[in-house]
Amino acid sequence: MARAPLDTAARYLPPDPGKLSLATLRRRAAGCEACPLFRTGTQTVFGDGPPTAQIVFVGEQPGDREDRAGQPFVGPAGQLFDRALAEAGIERDRAYVTNAVKHFKWVPQGKRRLHQKPNAREIAACRPWLEAELAVIRPKLVVALGATAAQTLMGSAFRVTRERGRILSAPFAPAFLATIHPSAILRGPPADRDEAFAALVADLKVAAKHLAH
Repeated sequence: MARAPLDTAARYLPPDPGKLSLATLRRRAAGCEACPLFRTGTQTVFGDGPPTAQIVFVGEQPGDREDRAGQPFVGPAGQLFDRALAEAGIERDRAYVTNAVKHFKWVPQGKRRLHQKPNAREIAACRPWLEAELAVIRPKLVVALGATAAQTLMGSAFRVTRERGRILSAPFAPAFLATIHPSAILRGPPADRDEAFAALVADLKVAAKHLAH
């Protein structure tokens, strides 16, 4: 028996590519049901930032705070990310921030909702939104935060541990850089957080230097 074709967010995109805009994409994404995560997420959490941004940051998925607020990177990891951007000399309000997956995937633990990593089917279903965002913005540099975002963009063989902090070529933007996700710092041993944060800032300074040229 033939397998049913994979449903993706592509069916929500305007048929005319010339009509793509962030406002249109955000409005259409609000009703996306391309994967089962729409049933458990409070709402679609679309990207945020100016359509003229030279740099786009891509994370994995919204967290609990982002799911409730409807905005990306506003929880504890987002606050750490803001600190790292400031130390690297990158203005948050001039960057565009988004995620590979636009709904929060979680499992209950008592009264808490614990993050659960999205699977390949969920990532593939959501990929057209990310591709459309990049097509509209046309940034000078795309920065992946964490392995899920990096592999969504660069393929499953990509390793952040091997390639982090380097300016690389990419088919979707003039340049690409990968680094860790700020949430990885928060999940790590407290004794290692200062060193991990400094390494994140160092990677972001590479991005800032690239933008300045």
